[in-house]
Parts: sequence; structure tokens; C-alpha cells
Amino acid sequence: MRHRDVALRRLRAHRLAGPPLSRAVDVVGWLGAVQAQELPVARWSLAQRARGVTNATVERDLAAGRILRTHVLRPTWHFVLPADIRWMVELTAPRITAKMAYYDRELELTEALYARCDRLIAKALSDGRHRTRRELGGVLHSGGVAVNPRRLGHIMLRAELDLVVCSGVPAGKQQTYALVEQRAPRSRPRPRDEALGDLARRYFASHGPATLKDYMWWSSLTASDAKRGIEIAGSRLCREVVAHRSYWFSGSASPGRRAMPQALVLQGYDEYIVGYTESKDALNLAGIAGAAALGRLPMLHAVVLDGQVVGHWRRMPGDPATIDAVFARTLKASEKRALAAEVGRYGRFLGTKAALLNS
Repeated sequence: MRHRDVALRRLRAHRLAGPPLSRAVDVVGWLGAVQAQELPVARWSLAQRARGVTNATVERDLAAGRILRTHVLRPTWHFVLPADIRWMVELTAPRITAKMAYYDRELELTEALYARCDRLIAKALSDGRHRTRRELGGVLHSGGVAVNPRRLGHIMLRAELDLVVCSGVPAGKQQTYALVEQRAPRSRPRPRDEALGDLARRYFASHGPATLKDYMWWSSLTASDAKRGIEIAGSRLCREVVAHRSYWFSGSASPGRRAMPQALVLQGYDEYIVGYTESKDALNLAGIAGAAALGRLPMLHAVVLDGQVVGHWRRMPGDPATIDAVFARTLKASEKRALAAEVGRYGRFLGTKAALLNS
């Protein structure tokens, strides 16, 4: 395997190349957890990996609780499945709470206060009605807890890590919270070693080839726990050294045959972009500068051709179907056609016709 093959194999492992999955639910299950703090484009990440999935499809899955949104792995939003939320949070919550300890002290949030807030929130949601963060802030205030936006954000994050709440049915454009007990009924407890092995297997199968440090970043696990997970996954993972780095991957993570060029407009928090730290350079072998350095307004999202970042894009304010893009090099005619096809797919996801500026 050559250095460039790392990115090409990842495309197939991510299901961004090769046969797509059938449903958004299948995408979340395959990737394990999908970073999802910018919700509109996070839904697009799921659709890119599945056949015929639209924005409306994913919205229905979220409303029905077939896909949940919560804080897990790192202190940020992720999509997870109801079947996975409990064991994943139980495995990674201690690491996340440790990382948040400094802010707890700064905001005067003690363990006793968190426990009190959990009880107030659980009682407010026990009638089955899903409530917004603002509504739950009012509940806490009525219960004698001083809240402001920052403090409330940490309280709700902790309630997620304590497996009290997760996402509920959206109220318009606002996320609501529901009881985990109602959205993800209890299942068989998962022994710690089983959880470590499953998380490692799913990461390297869906994100590989990747390094140990990549996995530690993605999972927030310690080096010893990450190594233990790889050990338990055992023969289901392969190892290969490329440019003095050890990469782990599933035996099915092959570049395969595919038409070139392949163009993707990936949101900036797509797992293909954020699922790595040590080996993120495999996606940018040409050393493409950020959009600001290219002389345009900052653009978070990435334009990818054949696994490599070649530029950046953003949705135009007030018009998400119009894409503004900046490229580090002149695109070939075949690359422009591939990119136009990808923008057309993005439009179908939105249920409208999308247009690309600066093509």
C-alpha cells in the first residue's frame, strides 16, 4: 500500500466510493458515531453514503428516534443509534467528564449540583413531552439552579453523559430533549472488553486505514484502552506500515475499481475529514492551504477529488442550494463535470436545484 492508497481505501471504507448503504440508519451503524454539531450539513454526510436518502428522510429518522443526537466520544454532538448510545456513552463519558473538569470548576458546577439537575430534568421529561433547552433552563431556574447560556449548555451536556437525556422530536428548527429511557430502552449490559473491541473494530472497518493515534483522537480513549480494543478485535483487523506509520484497517478496505475523477463536496465535520489526527495529511498530499490563505472568506467545508482536498466551499447565506467555492488549482474539464454531478446530488438531497459558483 502506497501513501496515496491510504486515502483511496478510506473512501471505500467510508462508503463514499463503491456500493452505497440502503438507509441513513445503516450509515450511522456502520460508522459507529457520526460527528454532527452543524445539523443541516451533518444530515448531508449521511445521505452521501446511502442510496436515495434526502434531508427529509434523515429528519424523519431523527424525529422517530431511529437516529439519536447526543454528546459522545468527544465533547461534541454525534449521531448514534439507540442500540449503541448506552454502551458508547458508558465507555467514553469518564474521559469526556475529565476533560470538562476545568470548566466545571470555572462555572461552579459540582457533582452534587449535576445530580440535582439530572433529577429536575428527568422529572420534567417524565410525562413524555420533549422540551427545548430553553424550556429545561426554565425548569432548572424554577428549581433554584442559577443558569445562563454557558452554564446551561454544560448542564445539558452532563445530563447526556449521565444517560438522562438525548435528542427528542425537533420543534421546528430547535432541538428538543427526551429521556434516554424513552428513546433507547435498556438492553443487555455490555462488558467493558466487549465494548472496547467493538468500538475499535467498527472504527477501523469504517475509517481505516488509520493509526492508533487517529483512533485515540476519535474515541477519546487512553492509549492502553485503545490498544486493548485493537487486541480484542484481533484477526478482524489488518496492519500495514506506510511511510513509517502503522495503519490498521479491515480486510475489506480496498481501493477497488471506480470511475475517476470522483468529486465530493464534504461538510467540514464529515468523518472523512475529522476522523483522524496523526494521518490527516493523507487527504492533503499536495499541502493545500485553507480557504482564508487562498484569498477568500473562510470556508469550512472541503472539495475532494479522488480522495484529496483540492478546495473549500460554503453555502451562500440564506440560500443553502447555492455553493460558493474556491480551488487551489485549475480543475480539468472532467473534474468540473464530476463536481457538477456532485452538486446536482446535493440539490436532490435538499429537494431543489443546487448551483455552483466559481466553477
